[in-house]
Amino acid sequence: MIGASINTTGTLRVRATRVGADTVLAQIVQMVQEAQNSKAPGQRLADRAAFWLVLVALVGGTVTFLVWWTVGAGVQTALLFSITVVVITCPDALGLATPTAIMVGTGLGAKRGVLFKNATALETSARIDTVVMDKTGTLTKGEPEVTDVVVDGMGEDDMLALVAAVEADSEHPLAAAIVRHAAGRGVQPSTLGDFRNVPGHGATAMVDGRRVAVGNRKLMIDQGIEFGALMERRDELAATGRTAVLVAVDGRGVGVIALADAARETSAAAVAALHDLGVQVVMLSGDNVATAKRIASQLGIDTVIAEVLPEDKAANIAALQRDGRKVAMVGDGVNDAPALAQADLGVAIGAGTDVAIETADLVLMRSDPLDVPIALRIGRGTLRKMRQNLAWAVGYNVIALPIAAGVFQPAFGLVLRPEIAALSMSGSSFIVAVNALLLKRLKLPDPPSETAKAPADLAANR
Repeated sequence: MIGASINTTGTLRVRATRVGADTVLAQIVQMVQEAQNSKAPGQRLADRAAFWLVLVALVGGTVTFLVWWTVGAGVQTALLFSITVVVITCPDALGLATPTAIMVGTGLGAKRGVLFKNATALETSARIDTVVMDKTGTLTKGEPEVTDVVVDGMGEDDMLALVAAVEADSEHPLAAAIVRHAAGRGVQPSTLGDFRNVPGHGATAMVDGRRVAVGNRKLMIDQGIEFGALMERRDELAATGRTAVLVAVDGRGVGVIALADAARETSAAAVAALHDLGVQVVMLSGDNVATAKRIASQLGIDTVIAEVLPEDKAANIAALQRDGRKVAMVGDGVNDAPALAQADLGVAIGAGTDVAIETADLVLMRSDPLDVPIALRIGRGTLRKMRQNLAWAVGYNVIALPIAAGVFQPAFGLVLRPEIAALSMSGSSFIVAVNALLLKRLKLPDPPSETAKAPADLAANR
C-alpha cells in the first residue's frame, strides 16, 4: 500500500510500517521539490549570462551617462538615459527563463507518475536517441509460467521436488514460476544444502543427498553433464520462443522445464511511441536468442542483445555510448543498477527494487513502459521552452539596450523613459513565465482512467 491510496470497495486492514517523512508519498513530494529546486546545465549557463548582463547594465549605464554628458547634453538628460539602461537591462527574464520551465516540466511529469529526480535528468531526457530496455519485468510482465515439463529417468513430481528446493530462495522470476508450478501440483520441496548460485547461468545444491543442477546450457557444459535426446527437446522448445531450463541430478540430465513470459499490454504501444520520436529501441535479455527475438518481433523492437550476463549489461550500455549515442536504460532489478548508473539517463520501473530506484535518474511510478516516451516528450517540451525563453530574454536585451541608451534619439526622436523601461522589463518576465506555463498544454497520451472503471467494478461486485 502507498500512502494516499483510496479504498473504493470493501474493508481494508493496513499495518503502517513507514510514517511521516518515511512514507512513499512523502518521498515522492520531496523528490519533486528537489527536482524543481535543482539547476539544469542550461540554468547554469543562464546564471552566468545573467551575471555578465548585470555588469553590462552597470558599465552600460556609466558609459551612456559619460557619452551624453560629453556630447553636451545636460546632466539630467544623461542621467535619464543612464537610469533607463540600468533598469531595462535588469536580467529578470533571463533568470526566470529556465527555472519556470523546469518547475512546470517536473510538475507535469509528477501528475503522470513520471518523477524526475533533478533538473539535469529532465534536460538529459530531451537528448536521448536510444532507449535500452530490460526484458523481464520491464517489457514483459515478469511473471513467466511453466508451459512444458519433460522428464527422462525419474518421476515428474520427484524432479519438481528437487528443482523447487533449489529455486525456492531465488529472486529470479523463472525460479519463482517453477516453485509456483510445483506448489500447484501439491509437490513439497525437499531439504536443501550446499547451495551455490551461478549468476546468469543457474544454481546447484545438495538436495536429500543428491547433487542437483538447474540452469542453462552453459552451466551444464561447465558441469560436464550430457543430456542426449533431452538437448534436442530443449532446442525444440527454445526455437518456439520459450525459455528452457535444464535439470541434472547426480551428474545426469533428467529433464527440461520450459517457461514463457507474456509482454505487457502497453509495451508495443511504448515501442511505437518511441519510434515516433525518432528513438531507437534496444532490448537487453539474459534469455536465449530465440526467446528474446520472439518478444522483440511482437513488440517491433529494432535491436536485440540476448544471453547477456547481469555484469555485462553496463558494458553493453557503454558500447552504445562509445558509438556517440545518448542512452537511456530502463530496468527494475538489482542486476540493472550498474547499467542504470552507466546510462546517460537511468529509468527505474516504480515496482522495481529499491537499489534500481535509488540509482536511477527517473522513476516511473506506474511501472508502465508507455511512460518512457511520455518522459522523453516532457523533457523535449521543457528544453524547447527553456530555449524559447532564453532566446526571448537575450533578444529583448539586445533590442532594448540601444533604445534605452538613446541611440535612436537624434535620428528619430525615440526616447524611452525609466518608468516605461521598468514596465517593459516586467512585461518581458511575464512573457517568459506565461510561455513556460504553456508547457502544460503539451500533448501527451491520455492516462488510463481508474475512476471510469470503478462504477462497472462496483456493479459487477453487486
